[in-house]
Amino acid sequence: MASDPTLPIVKSLLLLDSEGKRIAVKYYSSDWPSVPSQSNFEKSLWAKTNRMNARQEAEIIMFDNYIVVYKYLGDLMFYVTGSQDENELILYSVLQAFFESISTLLRQQVEKKTVLENLDLVLLAMDEIVDGGIILETDPQMIASRATMRGAEGEGPTATGTVGLAEQTFSKAFAQAREHLTKSLLR
Repeated sequence: MASDPTLPIVKSLLLLDSEGKRIAVKYYSSDWPSVPSQSNFEKSLWAKTNRMNARQEAEIIMFDNYIVVYKYLGDLMFYVTGSQDENELILYSVLQAFFESISTLLRQQVEKKTVLENLDLVLLAMDEIVDGGIILETDPQMIASRATMRGAEGEGPTATGTVGLAEQTFSKAFAQAREHLTKSLLR
C-alpha cells in the first residue's frame, strides 16, 4: 500500500481482557509480522497500561515508537495504535467509535463474557471502523447499524436505542403481516 502522508493510518485495534489476554485484535501493519510478535506486543503493552487509570477518559502514551490511545470499559481494555507521527485526536476518535459501538451493540453490557458471546458483532464492528489501516467510519450508531446490517434495508436504530436481530426479524414480519392485512381489507 502506497503511503499518503495526509491519510491517517491505524496500525492496530486491540481488545484485551483485564488480564491482558487477547479477545479480538486486528493488525493493519507489517510491524508485527507473526502471531508471537503480536502477542509479545500485546503483553508488554498491557504490562505498561494495566495499572493506569483510563476508566473515565482515554489515555494517550508513546510506547515502542507508537502512539497508543486506550481506555478501559468494564473488564476490557480497548487500544488503538498509530505511528509516532499520527494525529492523537484522530486515533482518539477511532477509540471512541470502537468502544461506543461495542457498547451499543452489546446494550451497555460490555464485559468479557458478553463480548465473547457476540464476538461476530465485535469483529464486524472492527471491520466497519478500519479496513487495511484506513479509517472508514467513526460514528458509533452507524457502525452498530452496519454491523447488524440494519442499514441495508433502510432500517436504523430506534429513538430509544438499537434494535436486536431477533426484534428486527419480528418487527419485519409484523410489518409485512400488517401490510397484507391492510391490502386485504381495502379490496
